[in-house]
Amino acid sequence: MSLHQSSAALKAAAREHMFGRYGSAVGACLLVTFLTGFATVSITSVAGSTNTPLGALIHYALLFAVSVFTGLLSSGVAYFYLKIVTGHIAVVNDVFYGFRMHSDKALTIQSWLTLITFIGSLPEYIVLYRMPSSPDASALTRYGVCMILSGLVSLALNLLYAPAFFLLHDFPQYTAKELLSMSRKLMSGNKIRLFYIFLSFVPLLLLGLLSCGIALLWVSPYMNATLAEFYMSIINNSNREH
Repeated sequence: MSLHQSSAALKAAAREHMFGRYGSAVGACLLVTFLTGFATVSITSVAGSTNTPLGALIHYALLFAVSVFTGLLSSGVAYFYLKIVTGHIAVVNDVFYGFRMHSDKALTIQSWLTLITFIGSLPEYIVLYRMPSSPDASALTRYGVCMILSGLVSLALNLLYAPAFFLLHDFPQYTAKELLSMSRKLMSGNKIRLFYIFLSFVPLLLLGLLSCGIALLWVSPYMNATLAEFYMSIINNSNREH
């Protein structure tokens, strides 16, 4: 019998486990944000102009590489929050765990996610590249539609593969392909639940944006801890069913 925890119960568990640990979580959040932001800005500067086909190709190829690199940090973040929700002490340095352990699998998982995201965003990139300096309503509409489609692809990936990096640390003996397959199977029947959890954070995310990002230092760790609680809930439920 399935014993699903409600979104409210998962968020309450996340708050309980995060009590007294926000200092480390905020430090980890700032570190990951700085590293990804620095890498993105550096690559954008190196890539140069995107006004030519070659320049645009180099630009997006480098962004692809940066996105794949973030898989190492995503692995570390998953490890950090798994330690928190299982009652262990997590330190800021844990975000580098993906560099030390299972880095090849983390990069492979992130490469797959990045590839699908880039394919889904390709129409948006093409429309943006061809958009005139003074776009008319038709051009803006096309771009808007492409943005929505890209967003839907990103949402689908987030729902299907949300457990992937958590699974990497629980089942390091499996290959990246097996972990991605496990993630899809684990999310069968759970995608709507996770979507609802995402929606429940929208007001807090908006608050974070209105505070110039300051409140996101609290919201982001809270959300990540809730996602870790969600993973623990569905993996334990799956184990009971088998």
